[in-house]
Amino acid sequence: MKETAQNILVVDDDSAHRTMLRTLLREWGYQIQEVDDGSGAIEAVRNRAFDLILMDIRMVRVSGIEALDEIKAVNPAIPVVLMTAYSSVETAVEGLKKGAYDYLTKPLDFEKLKVTIRRAMEHLQLRKENRALRKALGLQFDPGKLIGRSPAMVRLMETVAQAAPSEATVLIRGESGTGKEMIAGAIHHNSHRREGPFVKINCAAITETLLESELFGHERGAYTGADRRREGRFVQADGGSLFLDEVSEMSVAMQAKLLRVLQEREVVRVGGEAVIAVDVRLIAATNRDLQERVQEGLFREDLYYRLNVVNLEVPPLRNRRQDIPLLADHFLRHFSEKNRKEVRGFTPEAVNLLTRHGWPGNVRELMNAVERAVVLCRSNFLGSADFADLAPPSDPAQTAQPTAEYGATLEDVERGVILQTLHETEGNKSEAARRLGITRKTLHTKLRKYEEEEDRTADTNN
Repeated sequence: MKETAQNILVVDDDSAHRTMLRTLLREWGYQIQEVDDGSGAIEAVRNRAFDLILMDIRMVRVSGIEALDEIKAVNPAIPVVLMTAYSSVETAVEGLKKGAYDYLTKPLDFEKLKVTIRRAMEHLQLRKENRALRKALGLQFDPGKLIGRSPAMVRLMETVAQAAPSEATVLIRGESGTGKEMIAGAIHHNSHRREGPFVKINCAAITETLLESELFGHERGAYTGADRRREGRFVQADGGSLFLDEVSEMSVAMQAKLLRVLQEREVVRVGGEAVIAVDVRLIAATNRDLQERVQEGLFREDLYYRLNVVNLEVPPLRNRRQDIPLLADHFLRHFSEKNRKEVRGFTPEAVNLLTRHGWPGNVRELMNAVERAVVLCRSNFLGSADFADLAPPSDPAQTAQPTAEYGATLEDVERGVILQTLHETEGNKSEAARRLGITRKTLHTKLRKYEEEEDRTADTNN
């Protein structure tokens, strides 16, 4: 790891220990500034931007804990790693509650020091990259609603930025709880229709009879209980966008009526005769495979092609684990403010637990878990005990994740992820390609390459 642009402030009143850290950190490629007291650290942070602070707790004049409060007041985003003797671990934990990123015990384990610094730097970089990506894409909606810098999310956001200014119909696919409505909102708010209405309806939550009325409106007396004329969602969305969630749950008869509206751009109220022209951009979403529904005769093929002009795949949370700390941090800040609680962050153990959990309910489940933890916590730092009901599943097959050892190349990591995904999908290459965010052809090419490499290795060994 050689990133010369990363600056570390070392705070320690032991000159020999500072010298050791200076030598080690420079060897790892970091730029170093040193001070011998907490007061010097506070002054340094006021005058210069640092990527990380490595600070001793016990110092003669101003301790690390005292300095931490001031440092966080000046720059709350900077990660602070505390150093402490075993006898002061309790104080270090108090530091975590005050906003420190982590703590290390003396004498330092150099390998653990390297890993801790790397993780802290990556966490900071995730935030920077997410803000930069959002700014580059020009997203206008609430910045907290679309978070991520995993490859799958970056590709998704890039496609959203390209598709949003157009008038094309968009089909958003993804499991329940992945944030399909947020994506739909991003498309609308970045389109030329942003000043118009953004109307939403869940097709699975309404019976067929009521769905027709909800979409197209009805005249007074059209059915029992229709005591007045009502405009439907298409008319309400005129000049804007209409989001049809769970569009796959429409009956075939209702699908035919929807298709006609999309073709003719006009609606007729239930029980009426007047033709009403509508100017609406349609965004649809489903958690089902519509192609399979078409083959089963449950979804009209012509409607499928009408909806599937731009196809967006929202990855499940288990396939974008590197985004979990960012999402959790966002939800923590949101629910802390909402519930008027001073919850400042997560312990490393809690982050590890959140990252390893399977999240069958995806982002919605993570949001609910963080909200519950914030509401019920009794301290200002969430630990693994606050997420006790999120223990990783006992089935190893559900938790198996490809890991990368030190020295592994990106190609090694990619190969591990591909083979692990194939294992999880029981050899289903189409599903594996979908989860990986690549084409089936690309997957075949890579697998063929792996087979050829194995054949060459076998020939060499023989």
